[in-house]
Amino acid sequence: MRKSILIAMMSVMALASLPAAAQSIAVLDYQMALLESEAAKRYSVDAEKKFGNQLQRLQNLEAEAKRLQERMQRDGEKLGQTELEKLELEFRQKAREFQSQSRELNEAKAKSDREMLEQLKPKLDSAVEAVLKAGNYDLVIDRSAVVDVKPNLDITRQVIERLNSMR
Repeated sequence: MRKSILIAMMSVMALASLPAAAQSIAVLDYQMALLESEAAKRYSVDAEKKFGNQLQRLQNLEAEAKRLQERMQRDGEKLGQTELEKLELEFRQKAREFQSQSRELNEAKAKSDREMLEQLKPKLDSAVEAVLKAGNYDLVIDRSAVVDVKPNLDITRQVIERLNSMR
């Protein structure tokens, strides 16, 4: 009888500790925490201003190339050989210029993105660490590895708030 009571008490204690163990698990969407931060949003606005002119030039080049291509398709049979060759040459030049400027823009944007990430990553890591320490979590799982999670276990918003409060 005494053994049964001891087993029953141990079972109750084990069950009572289960919720506490469940509380020490958290889920974090690291990428979302980064992208939803105020610093990343400011960077996005700044990058749009910084690269806006180049993007507009690319869009203009693309529109000019499409216009030339449509004209060749529409009027190709009506145009003389010399004029058609001139249009084809102009189209190829616009296409090459578009590719070149597009590559330059992509490289510049990627470099700028890397620099922003290098600046923000230590702050994000610090915010994550502060939230983890405050919550006393035993296990943190990346959100991409989880199928479904209860909102109370997702600490992403807490990390974003902590990151936003850092200067």
